[in-house]
Amino acid sequence: MSILAQRKEWGIRSLFFCVALASITILVLIVIFLFAEGLPIFKQVSVKDFLFGEYWYPTADPPDFGIFPLITASIAVTLISALLSIPLGVMTAIYLAEIATPRVREWVKPVVELLAALPSVVIGFFGMVVVAPFLQEMFDIATGLNLFNASLMLAFMSIPTITSISEDAIYSVPVELKEASLAVGANHWQTISRVIVPASLSGISTAVILGMSRAIGETMVVLMVAGGATLVPSSLFDPVRPMPASIAAEMAEAPFRGEHYYALFATGVVLFLFTLLFNLVADYYAQKYKQVGAATL
Repeated sequence: MSILAQRKEWGIRSLFFCVALASITILVLIVIFLFAEGLPIFKQVSVKDFLFGEYWYPTADPPDFGIFPLITASIAVTLISALLSIPLGVMTAIYLAEIATPRVREWVKPVVELLAALPSVVIGFFGMVVVAPFLQEMFDIATGLNLFNASLMLAFMSIPTITSISEDAIYSVPVELKEASLAVGANHWQTISRVIVPASLSGISTAVILGMSRAIGETMVVLMVAGGATLVPSSLFDPVRPMPASIAAEMAEAPFRGEHYYALFATGVVLFLFTLLFNLVADYYAQKYKQVGAATL
């Protein structure tokens, strides 16, 4: 290798190293800022009362800073949306990659990818104007802005991401594996379930991680259609207020460096830790499925 080529390679490596270092530095600074602005609230309220308190009245006298209703709302919305979006997204991906004709796939996949690009405010507006009156009339409930509506909209947002990435993972399975399975007497469905899906589990897991990561931290949709009530939900049709919605709704009104301000940042810390834990668990299972897929092959 010539000296010029070595310098060029060194320059490219240095460039990528600087970009990666800048990304990590920015992330670390954001985390430091988040914790620095959130931890002071614990001088006024204990961690136990903050996490498990059932009342969120930050402007009362004296104020109550219990975010347990916000935590339960976030968990409930995320879990229900996952129950809806993961099976639908993965099954749609399997259909597009292995069952649909090339002409159908050529038309459907761009539509799915276009749905993934819809702004969250548009989805929230659809939930308010169309879905909420429908739910209110269909189930004879007081309001259509509730936990179930928010979960539906989050699932609607997550399905295109899960479908698109899962379909790419399934479609990238080597054709030799499919032919070998069919050659030993397996039918199409057996090949899909026992060869193609195990071989693409790592990619499907990545799709689920990305789809649910978008759902767990989504702000605009839950702010518009969840109902905004800081209550622990007792049914699917109760209005709720997840943590991102509470931060977005109240930050502009919170006095700078006041108790309310610090409490909202502390809520952001809790949301960050929930998201981090979710990604760590999801990454663990992605690696596990990757090993399972490799062993299956």
